[in-house]
Amino acid sequence: MKIYRLHKKQKFPISIDKAWDFLSKPENLKIITPDYMSFDILSGADRPMYPGQIIQYIVTPILGIKTKWVSEITQVKRQNYFVDEQLYGPYALWHHKHFIKAIDGGVEMEDIIDYKLPLGWLGQLVNPFLVKPKLEEIFEYRQKKLTELFGDY
Repeated sequence: MKIYRLHKKQKFPISIDKAWDFLSKPENLKIITPDYMSFDILSGADRPMYPGQIIQYIVTPILGIKTKWVSEITQVKRQNYFVDEQLYGPYALWHHKHFIKAIDGGVEMEDIIDYKLPLGWLGQLVNPFLVKPKLEEIFEYRQKKLTELFGDY
């Protein structure tokens, strides 16, 4: 069983209050997701995040294939971190930790995603040229959109 990790950090010249206010609203995920993914929240984003919150959405991650994704917010520590885990979707495992901390002149946001692909060795075979590059592209887009929204550190 191969588990992969994606790790990203970014700094912004904003207060931790402003950063948390944006990140703790699930509907803002649409703003930082590439348009071609046709991200559409079906339910669960009607209030700020809390442990146990279930969010359902449709996304088109690759090859134009629409996929239902169901996530649970499993942990939340206000202005510090939250964790979402896929309950149903394209991955055999998806565990995404979002950290935020105050630094001199702003905040640092950190994402750590541990994921496992379905289909055993076939999933492992496609990760380096299909899945990992697509995840890198999505998170580069997020970093760009967040910089447009909050400025560059």
